[in-house]
Amino acid sequence: MTKKLQNITSKIWSLAAVAAILIVWQAASTAGAVPEFMLPAPADVVRAFVEDFPALAANARVTLMEAFAGLSLGVAIGFVMAVLMDRFRHLYQAFYPLIVLTQTIPTVAIAPLLVLWFGYEMMPKVILIVIVTFFPITVSLLEGFRSADQDTIQLLRSMGASQLQIFRHVKFPGALNRFFSSLRIAVSYAVVGAVISEWLGGFEGLGVYMTRVKQAFAFDKMFAVIFLISAISLILMWLVDLIQKWCMPWEKTEE
Repeated sequence: MTKKLQNITSKIWSLAAVAAILIVWQAASTAGAVPEFMLPAPADVVRAFVEDFPALAANARVTLMEAFAGLSLGVAIGFVMAVLMDRFRHLYQAFYPLIVLTQTIPTVAIAPLLVLWFGYEMMPKVILIVIVTFFPITVSLLEGFRSADQDTIQLLRSMGASQLQIFRHVKFPGALNRFFSSLRIAVSYAVVGAVISEWLGGFEGLGVYMTRVKQAFAFDKMFAVIFLISAISLILMWLVDLIQKWCMPWEKTEE
């Protein structure tokens, strides 16, 4: 009961902080402290969001398709790589430095190359999302596999358990917490990666929409799409939380 009350209190304080920021922002815009073309008032942003909602929804659908496709491939590739590197030490020594190296390349630098190689359709967007999402999945799962209790593993081996049984009953369940933590990061990376790739080449999507309204100096619409992207990321992370609770019922604590 105490924990539930603490959670409710924390949410109230968070909502109060957001409300205070919006009130100050609206007051500053109304008073003319900040030029409207630089920082439109929250009321103008909401109005732009409502008026342009059909266009936002259509472009968000394209961005989400790219994000889900890239995220699905990124999670699958990350899982397979983590399992193989955990099972075969030589693969870990050969490929782990290369995996780290892929994350040192700025996405804004590689995105134009992907557009040049694969065109302006969905393929370069999906590839970029895979590049930015598979890394946290791979590293977190690998650390989870390697942190499995060695005494338990030795006990199962002494009882004749196979590598697959050890993986299924010890390593995989033990790594789920880290997997879902990395998945929260990956879903936000997927949306941001899709938007960045659309900035640099595309016909539809929230990134293309942002480029168009920026060129038209419609900053109220610019803020509207920024808030939409943030809302999408938060919803996706919330969905990850729900999936984690469903997959890991043993983690539920009494409230």
